[in-house]
Amino acid sequence: MKPLNQLLRSNIKNLKPYSSARDEYTGEAAVFLDANENPYNQPYNRYPDPYQRKVKEKIAALKGIDAAQIFLGNGSDEPIDLLFRAFCEPGVDNVVSIDPTYGMYQVAADINNVEVRKVLLTKEFELDTDGLLADCDDRTKLLFICSPNNPTGNCLAEADIQRLVSEFEGIVVLDEAYIDFALEKSWLSKLGANPNLVILQTFSKAWGMAGIRLGMAFAAPELIKVLSNIKYPYNINILTQEKALELLERVDEKQKWVELLLKERTYLKEVLLQLNFVKKVYPSDANYLLVRVDDARGVYDYLVQKQIIIRDRSSVALCAGCLRITVGTPEENKQLTEALNMYPK
Repeated sequence: MKPLNQLLRSNIKNLKPYSSARDEYTGEAAVFLDANENPYNQPYNRYPDPYQRKVKEKIAALKGIDAAQIFLGNGSDEPIDLLFRAFCEPGVDNVVSIDPTYGMYQVAADINNVEVRKVLLTKEFELDTDGLLADCDDRTKLLFICSPNNPTGNCLAEADIQRLVSEFEGIVVLDEAYIDFALEKSWLSKLGANPNLVILQTFSKAWGMAGIRLGMAFAAPELIKVLSNIKYPYNINILTQEKALELLERVDEKQKWVELLLKERTYLKEVLLQLNFVKKVYPSDANYLLVRVDDARGVYDYLVQKQIIIRDRSSVALCAGCLRITVGTPEENKQLTEALNMYPK
């Protein structure tokens, strides 16, 4: 890996971060008259902790890492965007990404005027490590990997990921949004040995909290500091921080949800394979199934008429004729399968 200072944009290296009132004083006090807040309507009259210290302490204890290795954002999309802003000079630098994968990498690149070089997965949805490394050059700053991958649903081979982390000179971004549903372990324990690795996780999937918009990025403390310097000062509001603290006390409940969803995933796959218009149900390490069918658009439109909404992924690379179906509650899954059994083939 190149030194962090060589990867950063020059304006980011020279940036003097905004200093808020809560940066200058972080303790408890009887009277706060430093931030031009309204003194009424407590506690929501006060600005939130800009560094979410209590939430990070809880996450650090749960994940077995240091709080200095954690960045919290408005969903995972915020750290994705910040990584572009920190490392990619618009119109000059580029990033490399697998294809197909999560669409926000491309959107963030387009917003920041950064070229994306896409490398197709293999027909088995595995990494083409030679192709990914071959597409990198001196201006390649970020390499995006999603495992389990969206929409294919599979975890990518550990040895292939390690090769990319070891040989790529820039920052490897490993998106683990769906890792709680996989048998494979998170890469969090390997952060210390891989200073160019950024791991993304989220409260939106296994934790059942897409509505609070809280994403996590894990990396070396010096890289986390860069993201903290360029984020908006109060990027995580009080309500989200409070709900996250409440949620982090309910780990057992979250695990029960995961176990139930995995059981339902198996049930859903078995039922789908019995339908004669279903050609293949791909292996999944996530909370959804990628399903190849005859007439994907026809099936999609039919389910919309039944007020059941899935996603048609036919326009995505390597996914022609494929639908992505999220695993729902037992009742929702039964409603789906009953509708599909009545599909006019």
